[in-house]
This record gives sequence, structure tokens and C-alpha cells, in this order.
Amino acid sequence: MSIPTEQWAQVVEATGKPPVYKRIPVSKPGPNEVLVNIKYSGVCHTDLHAMLGDWPLATKLPLVGGHEGAGIVVARGELVKDVAIGDHVGVKWINGSCLACTFCRQMDEPLCGEATLSGYTVDGSFQQYAVANAAHVARIPKDLSLEAIAPVLCAGITVYKGLKESGARPGQFVAIVGAGGGLGNMAVQYAKAMGLHVIAIDGGDDKRKSTLELGATTFVDFLTSKDVVADVKAATPDGNGPSAVLLLAVQEKPFQQASQYVRPRGTVICIGLPANAYLKAPVFDTVIRMISIKGSYVGNRQDTAEAIDFFARGLIKCPYKTVGLSELPKIYDLMHANKVVGRYVVDTSK
Repeated sequence: MSIPTEQWAQVVEATGKPPVYKRIPVSKPGPNEVLVNIKYSGVCHTDLHAMLGDWPLATKLPLVGGHEGAGIVVARGELVKDVAIGDHVGVKWINGSCLACTFCRQMDEPLCGEATLSGYTVDGSFQQYAVANAAHVARIPKDLSLEAIAPVLCAGITVYKGLKESGARPGQFVAIVGAGGGLGNMAVQYAKAMGLHVIAIDGGDDKRKSTLELGATTFVDFLTSKDVVADVKAATPDGNGPSAVLLLAVQEKPFQQASQYVRPRGTVICIGLPANAYLKAPVFDTVIRMISIKGSYVGNRQDTAEAIDFFARGLIKCPYKTVGLSELPKIYDLMHANKVVGRYVVDTSK
């Protein structure tokens, strides 16, 4: 197919300012890279953080955000042999890494000191054509919907990795904080598919309805609960609390509560990244109850393949709404107001 010289994109030109919908040049792939015609891109809360400059890691400017891009390879560098023109692939958060350091060699590419981040340190998927390292693009079977799989490329992979890190085993209970959001809806499904019982924690009847429909065992509404800690413990058969907690929240308070209701010898997994937030847990209680508190970043290439396999087998169906790329600022407004249930996907052709 012919590749245009210009394309439509959403460009953050100044930190804290909404992106501008404009035409920009189409980049050319380097020797180890591919050029992907992005058809759809999921919208993640991280994209809002990047626009606002919430994190201590500086973004490039101007910046094309996005890191859940699903599309078709239209060009490749001369050194690329295992990705063909016409392949369906995903441009995800880890855009590239050195593949040679001790972290990369142990499949911890997200910890690579030279890792590049789509929609943060390099331009991402809120454009019609994006460049990514060929070794890191997600391989997507051609019979899968690019529109439906887009949110899996960050939300799905991230929560699946977190559940693996928790060590929770089939039959055990896991609390998912922020279960009604984009990551949470997928975490509920991955947890159920992995044989876990889910305690969904969020606020509002819409989120109660969506999480229970997706397979949560019970729902704790932090907006109406008089004692969240007691209610979460009471949701487990013996009242000792869940074996694991996945923290997907975008506020600090849930991070302070989790160690109070997790089961003795349980594990708290921190995934959400509230701006300027801190973790706090009583040392005595943490030691005596043998609680583990861990951070879980995005998944590696193997985690990506496994997360996509769950989706391919029909075990994961991300609730999403599709709008045109030109409407991205409206999605950011909804995110900022905490009014997003499920996930938004943008169609780059609109």
C-alpha cells in the first residue's frame, strides 16, 4: 500500500494543555523498526498523566500520546526479518529496549535503562502511522478485531502481569481496587479466567453493575461503605481478607488501606500511579502478619503473548466505546472527572 507523507494526529504541544488535532509528517522506520498503520488505539489514564505532566519522568515535547495502538505493518527496516508487511501488531507502552542488558536478558525489558515509552518518551499511537521496535510490537492474530483488542495492549497486559506477580492461586480471593475503570474491568475478567474469586472495590451503581456482570463475586462501594476495611474482610469466607490486592486506583487513600484488609501472608500489588502519592503501612502489623507489598509494572514480551492468548480464546472481552481520534480531549475530560466506565478506543480515521 502507498504510504502518505502526512497524517492526522493528536499532539500535546505544551504540558498541561489539551492536545491539538493537526497534520504532521509520517515517520520512517529505522533499521530495527516497523511502521504501523494504526487503526485503533485505546486511551489509558497514563495518557492523561503524560499530558498533565503528573509524573517525575519528563515527556518529550511536542508529544503524540497513546500506547494501545492496534494496526497493520506497512513498512519495515532492513534488519527486520520476523515481522512481515501486512502483519497485525500492537504498539504498546514499551516501544523498544536494548535487548542486551541484564534486565532484558532476564525478560525484564520494562526495567531496561534504555527502554523507550510509547506516548511518553517517543511518539505513540494517537496518530495514523507509528514507529516501534520490531522486537517489541505485540503479535496479533489476523482473525482478531483490532478495535476490540486495542485495550489489551496496555490495560490487559498490565493487570495480567499484576495478577501473576501476586502469586494468588485458583480458588483464592483477590480484591481489585478501581475495578470499574478501564484496567479494573479487565482485571476482573483475567482474575476470573485464572480461577480467582474477585472482590470488586469502586464507587457507584454503574460500576457495581459492570463489575458483577463481568464476574466479580461481590462489590464494595467505597462511596457508601461505613467501613471499607471491614466490608472487604467480610466478603471472604473466613473473614480474614483476600489473599491479594490489586491497586488500580488513581487516588492515594486506597494505597493506605490495602495492608489493613489483606489476608495474613497476603500480597498487595501496586499498579496505579496517583500523582505525588506515597505508600504507608504499619511496620509492626506488616511484619507480624507477614504481608508483602510489591510494585508491578507493565508486562514483558511473554506476558504480552499470554495476555493476548486469553483474549483470543474468548475469555476476555473489554467493555469499550469507540469515538474518533478528533474527540480525544473529550475523553480526557471524562477521565479527569472519574466518569469513565470501561475503556475508550479511538478510531484514527475519524
